[in-house]
Amino acid sequence: MPLNLINARVIESSAFIAAPLAGLTLAQHGADVIRVDMIGGGIDYARMPTMPSGRSLYWTGLNKGKRSIAIDLRKPEGRELVAALVGAEGPDAGVLLTNIGVPWLAHDLLAKQRADVITCVIEGNPDGSTAVDYTVNCATGFPTMTGHGSIDAPVNHSLPAWDLACAYQAAFAVLAALDQRRRTGLGAELRLSLADVAFSALSHLGLAAEAELLHRSRPSLGNHIYGAFGHDFATSDGQRVMVAGISAGQWKSLVRACALDEAIVALEQRTNRSMAVEENRYEAREEIAALVAEFIAARPFAAIAETFEQNKVCWGKYETTQSLMKSDARVATSNPVWQEIDTPGVGRHRAADTVVRQAGEPSSPIAAAPLLGAHTDAVLSDVLGLMSGEIGRLHDAGVVAGPERDPTCARA
Repeated sequence: MPLNLINARVIESSAFIAAPLAGLTLAQHGADVIRVDMIGGGIDYARMPTMPSGRSLYWTGLNKGKRSIAIDLRKPEGRELVAALVGAEGPDAGVLLTNIGVPWLAHDLLAKQRADVITCVIEGNPDGSTAVDYTVNCATGFPTMTGHGSIDAPVNHSLPAWDLACAYQAAFAVLAALDQRRRTGLGAELRLSLADVAFSALSHLGLAAEAELLHRSRPSLGNHIYGAFGHDFATSDGQRVMVAGISAGQWKSLVRACALDEAIVALEQRTNRSMAVEENRYEAREEIAALVAEFIAARPFAAIAETFEQNKVCWGKYETTQSLMKSDARVATSNPVWQEIDTPGVGRHRAADTVVRQAGEPSSPIAAAPLLGAHTDAVLSDVLGLMSGEIGRLHDAGVVAGPERDPTCARA
């Protein structure tokens, strides 16, 4: 089973990607993550892609393994319930994860009812102003270096990279705060922004220093790998592969597989540069790519795959997501990261568990995303200790709801 967070209870009030994915990461490692949503669902509850029933594959993908409570957050009593859930007793409880900045969940207010509360707030910009992955990414410079992008014709990528990185940073920060609290008894007010995550990546990867010290921005290179050799190539039967010769071993494997020894010696003599040096391979990338392209273009994919595997080339085949799910063993249920689950309103499908595998330990079953409000009564009972009569009153007053009765009903 995965590494366990031992009774950690996290109250999540969130939308979109970064905060829900942080909660999912914590849930995959054993935390009891209780997701709080508006009755009827929040702004991302029906986000595309959706099943014919209206059930969002986006929402269900990000909320596996969590408990769901539906509360009318517009009502003062509903807000008081959320604050009470955050402040409820438990040695590893008292944790709030959110990207919805509302004053009634401010750290100072929550700390009045539980002094050691841990709050983790994900923001767009560090000043608290609004931003999403795509409005942050445009400022990083990456769209000017992606593909054949430029400042006049930027190329956005479809992966919400900063949401993903921010989610894992947030999950790590919550774990660090829990560890600190176990040692010191102190709570923590944690804040992180998509912008800081993105711009710090520029620092870690040397891009910021390159701009500051060398007075240049990274150029766009099409599908070439910066600083090494790597590119995509077409086989004779119309398939496309990506190859990389970054390390010395990868480079030797590629040269051997493509029978390029003599051609590379000739290139070295012509340029007076050793291709054993990574920088030189980068400078000669167009000439090398032409040699590799000629070899690959003369052979069908099956022959290229066999040759590359035999010679331990670092390579991959280009796929659509649909073809990947049909054919690749890395996303099959024989891979312990993947299991088949049954999600209400969706049906049976493959889903991924935590990617961290502990040697000698079997995978735990993946719990599907719940119906909205599926755990409302259980959470109110076992976390807040409310009796059935009080829970019934909250339902009658429209303060809480759940679970959804018909997951096949299309949503507006």
